[in-house]
Amino acid sequence: MLTFYKRYARTAFDIGLIVLTVFLIMFVSSFLFDIAAPILVGYVIFLIIEPFARFLNRKGLGKTAATTISTLLFVLVVVSVVFLAGAIFVLQLQNLIALIPEYVAKFQEQVMSYVHWGQLQLNALPPDVLQKAQDFSLTLVEKASFMLTSFLNSVFAFVTSIPTLVINFIIGIVLAYFLSIEIDMWKRIAEKRTPNTFKSAYYFLKENVLSGIASYLKAQLKLITITFVLVLCGLWILRVDNAFTLALLSAFFDVLPLLGVSAIFVPWAIYLFAVGESSLAISLLILLAVVMLVRQIMEPKITGDSLGVSAFTILSFMIISLSLFGIAGVVLSPILLILIKALYDHGYLSKWIHLPSEEFQDRNDRS
Repeated sequence: MLTFYKRYARTAFDIGLIVLTVFLIMFVSSFLFDIAAPILVGYVIFLIIEPFARFLNRKGLGKTAATTISTLLFVLVVVSVVFLAGAIFVLQLQNLIALIPEYVAKFQEQVMSYVHWGQLQLNALPPDVLQKAQDFSLTLVEKASFMLTSFLNSVFAFVTSIPTLVINFIIGIVLAYFLSIEIDMWKRIAEKRTPNTFKSAYYFLKENVLSGIASYLKAQLKLITITFVLVLCGLWILRVDNAFTLALLSAFFDVLPLLGVSAIFVPWAIYLFAVGESSLAISLLILLAVVMLVRQIMEPKITGDSLGVSAFTILSFMIISLSLFGIAGVVLSPILLILIKALYDHGYLSKWIHLPSEEFQDRNDRS
């Protein structure tokens, strides 16, 4: 055992140093995320409005005027979409929450009818079976109702906690506007004042990390949009109430690796089978199959190898980051994973982590 520790002491130290560096980056980033959220929002908005502002500037319009037009157009589009979609979503979400007790009562009634039927068919059952079945069904339904209500209330609370988001959004727009106007000045300052080591690190991140993240986000946005449109059209065809909200929730679950739209449609279909609405349940399962089939066909064409990291690895790292660093950890975890993969692909990790050479010698070489 002592030989093992001696042999891998340097390796453990190198890995521990990298883990400590990653932890410090996440800790500092989460702290900055908490105190400088409007600045981050402003930078994201800047990335959105800057291409059109530059396009107008190249067409002969002054940079200030071009930035003003691009910012106003962005605000108009966002406000229109958010207010229209948000109003529909909140109203339909309230309807769903209000209907939960009715759905619960209907499900419990159906379960008890099955129990009564079973008791009539099997008279040999002990008399306390009916009572135990009633207690079990009541407990099961209450827990399911509590979980569903809690989830929908959490979504509703998030949607209605708009004031802070609106303030950050307004400040972010102002910051993005001035950054777009002054971006050339900041680039000149950065070019003159930034040390060469930091420049090399920035170019490495830009080529190997930022571009991959941008392409990944674009691909995911396309896939989510496809899922949303398919689910919305399918629910409209089936004449399901609150279709818009259900489609948005499906798109939200579609973002989560290893979950997807099945997290909504499978329990929903089971409930419909239980309450006797088999035709709608079968239709929903067919819709789910169509959505999954289209996603499986489109995903390789849209995403390609933009990330190059497995969904299981991303989800595991996101869960750990969420527990340690909150929302900032979820946002930063894919970035760090892509960075680590880029460092591995370029051979940096093999230089930084010293492995015992005798452990990896080929047996033929030894002989």
